[in-house]
Amino acid sequence: MPTNTIPLDQSGLSFSAIQSLKSLNINDAEVAEIVKAKQGGLSDDGCVALVRLAHSRNEKFHTGDDVAQLLGAGMAESTVIELAKLNQIGLWTGEAQAMRLAGLSDEIILEAAHRRAAGEPVLSGASLANFKNAGMREGTLLQLVRRGVPDGEAPEIIKLRRRGWSDAQILRRYPGR
Repeated sequence: MPTNTIPLDQSGLSFSAIQSLKSLNINDAEVAEIVKAKQGGLSDDGCVALVRLAHSRNEKFHTGDDVAQLLGAGMAESTVIELAKLNQIGLWTGEAQAMRLAGLSDEIILEAAHRRAAGEPVLSGASLANFKNAGMREGTLLQLVRRGVPDGEAPEIIKLRRRGWSDAQILRRYPGR
């Protein structure tokens, strides 16, 4: 049975995008996931790119809900696609979504995702949100992530902040590895 692509048309995908997806030999389950991603705000090109990426890994596209959640949290499409390239959509989606909803920038989320994908130490989204709530600047948070500060240091950093340490003092304390 040929794949039913009518839901793709109904979701607003362009004819050329549907043709591109058909050329990737999508199945009915993937159509349903693509529709979820499209309805969540993913562009036609984004839909094709994510399906192509999944297929390049010999996988079927199955993360439509995750993509829609990330876009719904205010994440840029380019960030979502980069997370997919890093293979960080799925189990980490909830944390990334919470980070974005806590007001952390896409840049911080991507930096954390890069470190996470590489198996390097990284502060958790909850720790970064706590630091933000403690008044730390965006640049300081980004530097702490880039420097590979492990999450086990988060309680100490909060303690220092409560003692009145400035962002600059904290960064001097954690120069990186």
